[in-house]
Amino acid sequence: MKQPPTIAIFGAAVRPDGGPSGTLRRRVEAAAAFARRFPAVVFMPTGGVGRFGASEASVMATLLRADPHPNATIVLEETATDTLSSIRALRRLLRARGGGGGVYAATSAYHLPRCLLLLWLAGIPARPCPPSIAPAAASRGKRWYWRLREVPAIPYDAALVVWLRLIGRL
Repeated sequence: MKQPPTIAIFGAAVRPDGGPSGTLRRRVEAAAAFARRFPAVVFMPTGGVGRFGASEASVMATLLRADPHPNATIVLEETATDTLSSIRALRRLLRARGGGGGVYAATSAYHLPRCLLLLWLAGIPARPCPPSIAPAAASRGKRWYWRLREVPAIPYDAALVVWLRLIGRL
């Protein structure tokens, strides 16, 4: 029997009241909308406890349960504190589950290239989940801040993933 696809949802901030930030909500909404293409799916929300409330992964699971997919399994990854630790944790979870079914990365548009590259370098041939569009209310400066933040992060994290694979710690 063919395994269902896995949609890895990368975390974002939880608000002081314990609710999802707009970014976190949009990532989950994009993943849930994309999942409707499949008869069955495995969601892997990733993200540990940040400054406020419960883990990012558990907040995402609550959102997924509010708009349920009829044949979805939710596997929480609640240890990750950043993108690189999410990649490492996802790799362990995916290997433990035996792979198959394909992997899709759900995150913000600006973050998607880094996530896909790091997953690929970690040996996970992931494909993109179409991201939701950030609201027009976000300032141009803020949007550029998040995009430019990725410029040093991509080569830095990529080098770390390659190094961790070389030394057998990934």
